Amino acid sequence: MKKTTIAMVLSYALLTTAATGAFAQSGLVDGQVTKVDASAGKLTIKHGPLKKLGMDEGMTMVFRAQDPAMLKAVKVGDKIKFDADKVNGQFTVTKIEKTK
Repeated sequence: MKKTTIAMVLSYALLTTAATGAFAQSGLVDGQVTKVDASAGKLTIKHGPLKKLGMDEGMTMVFRAQDPAMLKAVKVGDKIKFDADKVNGQFTVTKIEKTK
């Protein structure tokens, strides 16, 4: 009985910790589009910290678009919320939405 209880408590603790970490990493980052290069499949974004990618401060940088349709959905000057990840060694926008 004790082993079962201990195993259940440890499992719960691990699941809770994993879920908390996942939720902390899932937030979208505020940014502003400064350049769209559809022919190269890239966009330049001035953005806040991207902690999940090790960027503790905001900056302006070039990202590859995961889906070319993303490049048609935004234009220079648009304020956005986005998520990015490192895909095949390149910083890539995986989700993007315009804000007001």
